[in-house]
Amino acid sequence: MTIVTDNQLELGFNGLAGRTGSGRRQGRIARAAWWFGRMRDIVDHAMEAPGEPRPEQIWIPGATREVKV
Repeated sequence: MTIVTDNQLELGFNGLAGRTGSGRRQGRIARAAWWFGRMRDIVDHAMEAPGEPRPEQIWIPGATREVKV
């Protein structure tokens, strides 16, 4: 026997069923609102561009030191 469903299945933990109905939906909406609010804050407080780049270490040909024993 095959059961076909178009709904998302959710599992509970420790034998506890998940919240049902609008309580679960409201929880998701609240978490999404919090997350997107945090992302907006991060973008709003992001720096435009750093002033000076960090110094770059370059390789100078012929400047190697070898210890000869």
